[in-house]
Amino acid sequence: MARSRRSRYIERSFGSNVMHGIGYMFTRIGRFFLRVFKIFDQKLTVMIVPHSKGKVFNIQTNVFALTLGIIIFAGVIGSFFYFNQRNIGATVEIKRLREENHDTMASLDELRDETNILLQTAKSFQSSLSQSLSMLGIEQSNTTAVSDDANSDLSSLFNTQDITSGTLRETTDIRQLTAYLDSAVEPVEEIGRMLESQGTLFQDIPSIWPVKNGIGHISMGFGQNLHPIKQTWYIHKGLDISTWRSGDPVVATANGQVVTVGYSDDFGIFIILKHKHGIYTRYAHLSSVRVSKGDTVTQRQVIGTIGDTGMTTGPHLHYEVHIGSDVVDPLKYINLK
Repeated sequence: MARSRRSRYIERSFGSNVMHGIGYMFTRIGRFFLRVFKIFDQKLTVMIVPHSKGKVFNIQTNVFALTLGIIIFAGVIGSFFYFNQRNIGATVEIKRLREENHDTMASLDELRDETNILLQTAKSFQSSLSQSLSMLGIEQSNTTAVSDDANSDLSSLFNTQDITSGTLRETTDIRQLTAYLDSAVEPVEEIGRMLESQGTLFQDIPSIWPVKNGIGHISMGFGQNLHPIKQTWYIHKGLDISTWRSGDPVVATANGQVVTVGYSDDFGIFIILKHKHGIYTRYAHLSSVRVSKGDTVTQRQVIGTIGDTGMTTGPHLHYEVHIGSDVVDPLKYINLK
C-alpha cells in the first residue's frame, strides 16, 4: 500500500514539474515577443527641415514600419537590378539568334541556288538519258512516261505549279528528283550490262593495235601499193607496222586459238590465230614466237616479237585480218571501238 502511494506521489510530482516547466517556457517566449513588440512599437519622428524658412515636416512612425519600409525598398532595388540583368541577357540572346537567323537565311539561299543548279543538271541528264535509251532501243516507259498520279517523272518536276513556297518547294523538288533518279537506276544498269556484253564482243574480234602499248606507225597501208622490192603494183593484203627496230612485243588482237605457227619465203616466221565469228588474223615477219599451235590466247597476250624474217626491207610487222575467205582492211577493226 505504501509503495502504491509513493508511486502516485512521484507521478503527481513529475506532472507538476512538467507543467511548471512548460508554463515557464511559454512565459519566457511571451516576454521575448513582448520585448520585441515594444522595440518595434517604439515611436520615431522624422523631421524634414528645408533650407529656406519654410514649414518643417514631421513624420511620425515606429521601428516596425521603418524596418518594413527599408526591407521593401531593398527588395524593390534588388528586383530592379535582377530584372535589368535578365533583360540585358535576353537582349544579347536575341542579338545572337538574329545573327544565327541571318546566317541560316544565307545558307538557305545558297541551298536554293544549288538546288536550282542540280535541277537544271538533272534536266540535261534526263534529255541525254532519253536519247541514249532511244539509240540503244531500251524501253523508256518506266522512266520518261508522264504520270498524273505519281511524280516519278522528271518532266513533271519542271512543270510543278507554284503552289508552295520557301523550303517546302525545295523539299518537294528534291523528293521528285530523288524519285526520278531511283527510277533511272534500272535503265542505267541495263546500259551497263549492254556495254559489258559489248566489251566481251570487242575481246572476241580484232579491235586493238597489234603492237604492245600502241607503239609503231603504219609504213604501208591496205590495198593497192608499190612492192618495195619488186617495184611492181600489187594488192597489199594487210598493214605493215614499223617501230624501226626488232624485238618489240606483238600481241593478239582478240581472244582466239593458235592454228598455225610456220615459216615461208614471203612472210618469214608467222602466226595465224582463229577467232570467233569466222575471223582469222596473221602476224608475219616475226623474229621470235611465244606460243605454240593449239594454244588458247587472250586479247593483249604477247605472242611474238617484231623482226625482219622473210621478204622485207627492214624490221616490221605484217598484220592481216580475214573473214572466211575474204581479206579485209584491219584498220576498220582497229578503229571499231
